[in-house]
Amino acid sequence: MSDTVQYTSVRGPWGRAFSRGVLVIAALVAVVMVAALAGPRFGLMLAIGLGLGMTLEGLRFGFAGPWRAMILRRDPAGILAQLLSIGLVAIVAIPLLQSHAGELAGAEAPVGFAMIGGAFVFGGAMQVVLGCGSGTLVNAGSGNPVGLLALPFFAIGSFLAAYGLVWWTELGRLPIIVFRGGQGLAITLVLLAAVAAFLLWRAAPGTRRIPGRLIIAALLLAVFAIGNLLVAGQPWGVVYGLGLWVAKGAVAAGADLGGSAFWSAPGNQGRVAASVLTDYTSLTNFGLIAGAFLIANWRAGGLSAPLPSLPARAWVATVVAGLLLGYSSRLAFGCNVGAFFSGISTGSLHGWVWFAAAFAGSWVGVGLRPRLGLEPRT
Repeated sequence: MSDTVQYTSVRGPWGRAFSRGVLVIAALVAVVMVAALAGPRFGLMLAIGLGLGMTLEGLRFGFAGPWRAMILRRDPAGILAQLLSIGLVAIVAIPLLQSHAGELAGAEAPVGFAMIGGAFVFGGAMQVVLGCGSGTLVNAGSGNPVGLLALPFFAIGSFLAAYGLVWWTELGRLPIIVFRGGQGLAITLVLLAAVAAFLLWRAAPGTRRIPGRLIIAALLLAVFAIGNLLVAGQPWGVVYGLGLWVAKGAVAAGADLGGSAFWSAPGNQGRVAASVLTDYTSLTNFGLIAGAFLIANWRAGGLSAPLPSLPARAWVATVVAGLLLGYSSRLAFGCNVGAFFSGISTGSLHGWVWFAAAFAGSWVGVGLRPRLGLEPRT
């Protein structure tokens, strides 16, 4: 992903083989157990999450890192791979949503003041911790200390923002605008091509080719994202599941969420009360973490990632950035996955607006990172 940790092998060849075998068996057992406890569809969702996590970690496909590469080095390869994957999903998803409107739902949301502001803040915060929604999960799963610290605060921020989401959205918003059918697909593909052409025009010499591993990752992500839509009836998302975990914890601790229009809505009330194994977003989130953990261990034969030598302000900044990631992404109706990737690939205008606002925020975040002590100043 966007932020890497150096690992050292702590076992010999036979120990590594044993460890890898145990990890694979554990992953398969987890899928089978979820299928047995909650149903085959939910087991399949965990398997899709594992595939996503293994792809992101194993092929070093991320969102925050490629945006940073474009800003600092004018290297568009990672973003071009993202656009390729989005386009592949759109070719399948937009027609499916048109023909199965009652069965499948897109990642649709209105464009509004809170949405735009949330996307801008999210773009900055994800560059501070070098991880978006999926990136934070994958970084945590691979043993990255910054990701591990940011993740629980990301979840808390998502819960808190959802608590007052209705108030924020009432500050002003447009109706939901969606590109549907053949015309909608054509508009989406033309816009993707236009962005790709602009990035290639701005690219530094020698950076206009997408590496093979990123092409493979883009294809795999498209397959898993389409699978997510078909199995769950909804696109790949991240943020809702994180907030749900905190909501469940709050209720278990005796909190009353009746004061929140969001959490007291019948659908959300039901998800808080139901098993986490029946929440599609939670299952893919679990899979992202576990898939990254599996690949990191497979690659290294065991994790050995000491805490990086960072000043105190860097750890404080990680906590604050984690909270902002969760809070802002909920206001923006998603992160790089739920808003950018799934929003655009299912035809929602808000995905494009999110992309523009978050990329602008990323410029700020890239500049903040060395000031906060998370990397040396140049």
